[in-house]
Amino acid sequence: MTMSRLEQAIIAKKKAKPLQLMTHIVLGYPSFEANREVIRQMVENGADLIELQIPFSEPMADGPVILKANQASIGGGATVEDCLTFAAEISAAHPIPFLFMSYFNIIFRFRVERFLERARLAGITGLIIPDLPPEEGDLFYKQAKEHDIAPIMIFAPTSSEERMRELATHGSGFIYCTARRGVTGKHSSLDSSFDEYLATCRAATRLPIAVGFGIQNQGDMVHLLGKADIAIIGSKMIRVVDEQGVNGAGPYIKSLLEPVS
Repeated sequence: MTMSRLEQAIIAKKKAKPLQLMTHIVLGYPSFEANREVIRQMVENGADLIELQIPFSEPMADGPVILKANQASIGGGATVEDCLTFAAEISAAHPIPFLFMSYFNIIFRFRVERFLERARLAGITGLIIPDLPPEEGDLFYKQAKEHDIAPIMIFAPTSSEERMRELATHGSGFIYCTARRGVTGKHSSLDSSFDEYLATCRAATRLPIAVGFGIQNQGDMVHLLGKADIAIIGSKMIRVVDEQGVNGAGPYIKSLLEPVS
């Protein structure tokens, strides 16, 4: 099987950085200008991948922090076209992988082939679509791979080993392992049962393992070292910018990575 651009980038950095960091922003929140500066600070302070969320009115996998950001972005007039244009600018400016995260209605309304072609031209290397299981999205995921955009499959603590193996056959790039049930935002408990879950995830796929949902601090990063390939910081990143402004982004990223670098 041909390795995607996204997986190649992760593997190339693995020896030098065994636990990589993927951060998350909602495009257009609080503004595209703020996004631009936050991304610059993220990259300069060690973020390895960045997940760009195209705002949607009903983000079912997201907790209150990201939900509020989605609603504010839409209320401010952000469009899919704006997000594609911004992604092209930002991927050209920074030498790391960028992914889109959104919900399938956004892509369907924009038209699938048109969206995938524009995303490829914008430099996007992966797609996270939480509401599109492979039973409903197999054709779409095949089309994404044809554009060399990795479809990211999601494992959950409720997934059986059989289900994980099945999902992995449809995925590329990496596997997104949610640290707990429910939606984003709440701090997750990384205990022995969590470690057993991650071991099950690892056994189900050859792809790199990323962990998100409730990863927030240095201790979480240290715990994941040696157990996962990528830590994902989502709601906490948005909360930091809300509370400290855009200039809080860089110091926060730096504080996360110092203990595990």
